[in-house]
Amino acid sequence: MTRDEQVAPPVPYRPGYEVVAEQILQLIAELALRPGDRMPTEHELAARMGTSRTVVREAVKILSALGRVRAHKGRGLYVSDDEGMLGASPWGAFFLPADLDHVYKLFEFRRIQETAASRLAAANATPAELRAIEAAAETCRHGHVSGESTLFDRGDDEFHLGIAAASHNQFLVAAVREARRLQRQSNIIGMSGSIGGHAAGAIEEHTAIYRAIRDGDPEAAARAAATHLDNTLEDYRREIQRRLFGQ
Repeated sequence: MTRDEQVAPPVPYRPGYEVVAEQILQLIAELALRPGDRMPTEHELAARMGTSRTVVREAVKILSALGRVRAHKGRGLYVSDDEGMLGASPWGAFFLPADLDHVYKLFEFRRIQETAASRLAAANATPAELRAIEAAAETCRHGHVSGESTLFDRGDDEFHLGIAAASHNQFLVAAVREARRLQRQSNIIGMSGSIGGHAAGAIEEHTAIYRAIRDGDPEAAARAAATHLDNTLEDYRREIQRRLFGQ
């Protein structure tokens, strides 16, 4: 068999509702719908996407939980107008959680903002903010040790947002919150919630970031945050490799 005749690697299975959730996000972008705009009905979405209303309904549930869509009983579906970056977020209009280029650029952005937040937190954190960051890191550790993924995720969110708060820069707080919301969409829709192999390493990296902030060392804090984001991105790359090539 020649190289040209080799069989392409199988496309990884994705549940129908996950595919439809991504298609709905693409449709929102194509129609240039803004926060608060009314969307096509479940019936119209099912017809557009060649699927059943049941699958559309499950996809809408995911997008509602992620804050991208609002479903009003008797009134229809709307693009969510939840507060995001500097008010209604402009990012949700184009971010596609299964687009690898978007995911990589999101990590690039997170690296910039979170190294800056960690550097500022090392200079500005109050004792109360340090305790909150330490407690969040411990929650994350406990979630990992006990196998409670929900607890791990909660601690992870509180840790990163706690550092942003300790930067004393509200623009960074908003940016970190919004970027993490978009990454959560990528985890659930683009990766079926399968990312997490780096959890043990993340615990130790959290500790390194916290200690640098506690010790008032801005550059060490920034380096530790950069290492953490780089390693988390590598976790994504490994999972993508596994899905595409079974490696």
